[in-house]
Amino acid sequence: MTQAVIEKENKEIAKQYKELLRISYQTLSDDDKKLIRSAFEIAVDAHKDQRRKSGEAYIFHPIAVAKIVAFEIGLDAVSIASALLHDVVEDSEYTLDDIDRMFGETVARIVDGLTKIAHLKKDMNISQQAENFRKMLLTLHDDVRVIIIKIADRYHNMLTLDSMPEHKQVQMASETLYIYAPLAHRIGLYNIKTELEDLSLKYTEPNVYDDIKKKIEGSKEEQQAYIDAFTGIIEKSLDKEGLKYIIKGRMKSIYSMRRKMKAQNVTFDEIYDKFAIRIIYASERENEKFLAWKIYSIVTDHFTPNPVRLRDWISSPKSTGYEALHITVMGPEGKWVEVQIRSERMHEIAEKGYAAHFKYKHGDQKEQGIDVWLNRLQEALENANTNAVDFVEEFKLNLYSKEIFVFTPQGDLKSLPKGATPLDFAFNIHTEVGMRTRGAKVNGKLVPLNTTLNSGDQVEIITSEQAKPNQNWLDYATTARARAKIKSSLREEKKSVAEEGKEVLRRKLKSQKITLNEDVVNKMVVYFKLKTSLDLFYRVGIGSIDNQRIKDFASSYSNAFISFFKNKIRRTPVPEDIDKDEITSKYDMLVFGKEEEKLDYKLSQCCNPIPGDEVFGFISVNDGIKVHKKNCPNAISLQSNYAYRIISAKWIDSTQEEFKSEIHLTGIDNLGLVSEITEVISNNMHVNMRNLNFSTDGGTFTGRITVVVKNNGILKKLITNLKQINGIDKVTRV
Repeated sequence: MTQAVIEKENKEIAKQYKELLRISYQTLSDDDKKLIRSAFEIAVDAHKDQRRKSGEAYIFHPIAVAKIVAFEIGLDAVSIASALLHDVVEDSEYTLDDIDRMFGETVARIVDGLTKIAHLKKDMNISQQAENFRKMLLTLHDDVRVIIIKIADRYHNMLTLDSMPEHKQVQMASETLYIYAPLAHRIGLYNIKTELEDLSLKYTEPNVYDDIKKKIEGSKEEQQAYIDAFTGIIEKSLDKEGLKYIIKGRMKSIYSMRRKMKAQNVTFDEIYDKFAIRIIYASERENEKFLAWKIYSIVTDHFTPNPVRLRDWISSPKSTGYEALHITVMGPEGKWVEVQIRSERMHEIAEKGYAAHFKYKHGDQKEQGIDVWLNRLQEALENANTNAVDFVEEFKLNLYSKEIFVFTPQGDLKSLPKGATPLDFAFNIHTEVGMRTRGAKVNGKLVPLNTTLNSGDQVEIITSEQAKPNQNWLDYATTARARAKIKSSLREEKKSVAEEGKEVLRRKLKSQKITLNEDVVNKMVVYFKLKTSLDLFYRVGIGSIDNQRIKDFASSYSNAFISFFKNKIRRTPVPEDIDKDEITSKYDMLVFGKEEEKLDYKLSQCCNPIPGDEVFGFISVNDGIKVHKKNCPNAISLQSNYAYRIISAKWIDSTQEEFKSEIHLTGIDNLGLVSEITEVISNNMHVNMRNLNFSTDGGTFTGRITVVVKNNGILKKLITNLKQINGIDKVTRV
């Protein structure tokens, strides 16, 4: 490279740096400028020998990211400095300690959150990208700026993707659609979210992207003429009221057009709402709501509104802070037009997202909705047993979901994802409320816990000290927070039952002259074709391994022991030596979807799942349902590109299946008898009741109870225990 080229490049770097300071959204003090200057100098030094795939000096990338952070998102000097330094620790000799010493703990923490896991083992069972993403999110609780800078970093990478090989373009675009676009939307960075979606489509479906882009550009004049005709009708009325406003017409994004074409199964020409009109008005804060509805009234005086499409985010702002009135009206030529009504303040928050709140709230006040969301996210992250791909999938569901607003009995407003249930609401109130949920009332009526809530519902949770989560709750809950807490509780209960089971097993083996030790446990795990000692103790605890089965094992164990001394050569292998197919043979049934349907499937060759593995189904074009492990190396790619073709799946352990059974009781009617019966069933034996029916006649009673049990052994034990209740004459299985 010649000296002249180097000098030209250095001038361009200096020019970009000056522009960074000039376009900053926040007012920069002298100390701010010193901080940014120091970060710039370290970044230039760290990346001095590096070039991007395009051939340009690498330093242009962190400067570009810092410009996005400064202007398009509007963050502070600490964020701008962190953006300049975001690749320094990963790509140079500078360490995190160096950053801490030179720039302080806050910048160091943000840079650490942005540094990828460089030394993570690239093994087949780990999705490196999912782990990187998880690590980044774990820092959110400390500083939301980590995720915002990461989105800016991804945005610039997408803007400069042309220089990358095609397979890298598709991979990065898919990941952007899968994670970063919904994340930008959830935080309130709507402009960047739209850009990320369009840029991703450009590489995932280039022909579709080019086709829609050409059609949009070809119809621009026609669309502008329509927008002018629409606005011309209402401008006179707005002027008459003395309002200060501007009206902007804009085409919907290429990605949103593509989504509409697929969802509605129509061509580009058949889409009826290709553009939206924004009315942005000047107002004092206290008059904003009044003027918004005044403008709404003027618009609907001229055009008929679609009542189903009214969205009032002024009375109930989104948790991102977004405020506006959205209405859809029938415009000229019988075309639907979406009209967005916003004050200048609302518009700035919609454009800049999180950062614009600083301008209107002053000082260090944080946007409350973001804080609440981050706190909930942190709780979901604390469930350390979740694998990374599982976590990303569950987190993504919460990102994509739309919001509903429901009321507590006291009239407080709570935000939940669309599709949430009373159980989600209970865990949203407090973990303990969720854990002790016995039932729920919606709008004063008792409803099942899996009822889907709607905006405007008033929800009351009925709690009980005796209530606790059961396996069915995972089918009732939809939010990551509720599901994580339920899974944690079920694991703890399994451990508790297993501890009791271990003591039961110890006593029963002792009666067979066998001492419970590690060797015996290993042999029992193999004998009963289980995976772990915990599984063994749990099954003894719930009664699926009963007395007879333990006696059968004792007999075979004694015979093997005698045979050992006879032959001196036979040894029973420990579980590590056992073929995994044998250990997991109890996981003999694969079911799909919430309804746990039994469908035809094939096991994929890329990850070779075996019974007992955590899996999901992928609906292929030619081979029907292909089953992949959740930590399959192709999982992220499939989820990114074909989320609509993913179906949940799980292996069913035959000893864990639950069965309905009806019990018939007769006897003498005593005060408190029903309470005593339900105590034995629900509390003492932890059996679920589905139906309860009692009738009395002349001092006697008859009762029918539907229970859900795991096996016949538990049912027999339940009948025996019920017979011991004073007043009961007969208990039979129907």
